[in-house]
Amino acid sequence: MPLSAHRQFDLALAFAAESVERTMERLLPSGDEGEARLFEAMRYSSLGGGKRLRAFFVLASATLFKVALTPALRTASAVEFVHAYSLIHDDLPAMDDDDLRRGKPSCHKQFDEATAILAGDALQALAFEVLAHDDTHGDPAVRAALVAELARAAGAHGMVGGQMLDLLAESQDSEEDSGERSIGAITRLQRLKTGALISFSCTAGAILGKASDHARVALNAYAHDLGLAFQITDDLLDVEGNAAELGKTPGKDVAAGKATFVSILGLERARAQAVLLARQASTHLDSFGEAADLLKQAADFVVARRT
Repeated sequence: MPLSAHRQFDLALAFAAESVERTMERLLPSGDEGEARLFEAMRYSSLGGGKRLRAFFVLASATLFKVALTPALRTASAVEFVHAYSLIHDDLPAMDDDDLRRGKPSCHKQFDEATAILAGDALQALAFEVLAHDDTHGDPAVRAALVAELARAAGAHGMVGGQMLDLLAESQDSEEDSGERSIGAITRLQRLKTGALISFSCTAGAILGKASDHARVALNAYAHDLGLAFQITDDLLDVEGNAAELGKTPGKDVAAGKATFVSILGLERARAQAVLLARQASTHLDSFGEAADLLKQAADFVVARRT
């Protein structure tokens, strides 16, 4: 059954999560040899949790171009492996120092810091191994494009670069004397740290389907606005959410004194901006007609979610 068989977002998201989880479970290493502890940590951190929203974006964008389910699921799994690796490293004491992730102990608390670092490294490598495999696409040029785009989204000019800016922001925020400068800096930070991987997820279907440049531009524009709406909502949840709902420790940004969309705009302005961005994201998909309905529903979900 393809994702497009579901017309309601909640059912489609559940289908995507279940389908990708099964695919990830098959792709992850297992066994009782010497490195079994590493395998266990990789599986612990990547299976059995999370909304799989990035995976959903891959599958939903793939349906726009009638991409077969297996290539879409393998690409979605690769994105989830990169996302899981980033969360493992993000939780480390040297980064955000969080003991809770997805409602259970963070990888470094369940195992140890060294094992967590290695598990993250291995998950990142596995993502590119999956994309480079013949089963992901018959055309080597498409596989190369997927590898190059995910590497760019995850690397120094994407997620990792954004994490570096986030670390630097902790020491620089107190020196900022302009709200406008801070908003610009936060927007750039989040476009890299959060938005780059979301952007890859939203455009991966176009790569798999060898879509036109026009289609990719539209999906990129959707991802840009959606990614910012997603992060503003995350900032709101950090202030208004609780650990039971979030599955992680709230209030970390406030405690660290970080400038966020909420700290600069205030709760109501930030919430209004998130809603505006979500609506704007949906308009970029008008050229796809009804085929993009699930992606439009996803934009509404991003700003209404409580986790």
